[in-house]
Amino acid sequence: MSGERVRLEPLDPAAHGAALYAAGHDGDPELWTYLAEGPFAARGDFDAYLAHRAAAGDEECFTVLDPETGPAGLAAYMRIFEAHGSIEIGGIWFGASLQRTPAATEAIFLLARRAFDELGYRRLEWKCNAANARSRRAAERFGFVYEGTHRQAMVLKGHNRDTAWFSVTDGEWPAVRAAFERWLAPGNFDADGRQRASLGTLR
Repeated sequence: MSGERVRLEPLDPAAHGAALYAAGHDGDPELWTYLAEGPFAARGDFDAYLAHRAAAGDEECFTVLDPETGPAGLAAYMRIFEAHGSIEIGGIWFGASLQRTPAATEAIFLLARRAFDELGYRRLEWKCNAANARSRRAAERFGFVYEGTHRQAMVLKGHNRDTAWFSVTDGEWPAVRAAFERWLAPGNFDADGRQRASLGTLR
């Protein structure tokens, strides 16, 4: 999947591993706080993590690449229920250089657009630790609707996780897609790269 600012490729641990390790361990000490794995003190442990994600039969994992600097993060399709038309964007982590950039927003847009417009899903999910304020804000900014919290849903890294659920349905997608497209348009950014209108305002 290719956009104007970012490209998504199937995760290739051998080709992407070194750059992903650097991206995942430089500049954001809280990156792994709410994720099931990481951080990884040893490169070998990180490589094993990538190999597991690339081979997992229940998800489709993508490397997010900056066209100039290369691999900068991961995102995946998860909880894929074709019979019910439901799919999740999850397993997301973006290195510090990618966070809060138009490229990061475009990466999510590309995944959502493919899910609805190419693959024909009718429900797109987003889930996160209920304590993960950054992920909750991102979901709402992207147009996902909060559906509720599953209390004591998991135990991760020895701690309780309540899981917040969000979704976009196919009926909501046209308005969400149009807002993404208007926000990502070159005219929405000034000469210094600052947005003229927020994604929420455009939606």
